[in-house]
Amino acid sequence: MFDFLDSYPILLPLIIFFGRIIDVTLGTLRIIFVSKGQKTLAPLIGFFEVFIWIVVISQILSRANDLVAYLSYAAGYATGNYVGIIIEQRIAFGVLVCRIYTNKEPGRLISMLSDRGYGTTIIEGMGAKKKVYIVEAVVERKAMKEIDSFIKEFDKDTFYTAEDLRERKKGVFPTKSITYFRRWRPGK
Repeated sequence: MFDFLDSYPILLPLIIFFGRIIDVTLGTLRIIFVSKGQKTLAPLIGFFEVFIWIVVISQILSRANDLVAYLSYAAGYATGNYVGIIIEQRIAFGVLVCRIYTNKEPGRLISMLSDRGYGTTIIEGMGAKKKVYIVEAVVERKAMKEIDSFIKEFDKDTFYTAEDLRERKKGVFPTKSITYFRRWRPGK
């Protein structure tokens, strides 16, 4: 399959390096999709991940016998982790529950969220020093930049947390008007 490498051995470290980047990037994405319960996407990505890994490892075992090839393998692995994380952040796949803790009356914040189609739940509680309001909203992960801007506009000192959810059912959520290409833009 890679007989040309016998004539051009300098290409082997490059193939190993880029093969590992692709392989590890796919592995990072596969793990994310498994954790989100994506039953069709995760195995498909896993197939290509393992196929690329088998091709790369077979070349290492059959041809690579120098330090440059081994370093290419390790560097490809490290770079693949980095690239996988960058891609995962751009996709912003998943659903979060955002809990907003504020001392201010949350009416304006709730209106801001409601106007954009987000359902909210308000809980009154007692903080360390005084009464607090906890506003909860279930949002797409890609919408967190927008939610963050609402929170800062409401009160720049407001504290909030965001936690991953595996699934959601029966709630108030914005209508989806996201095209395929818009998904890839950061923060959209």
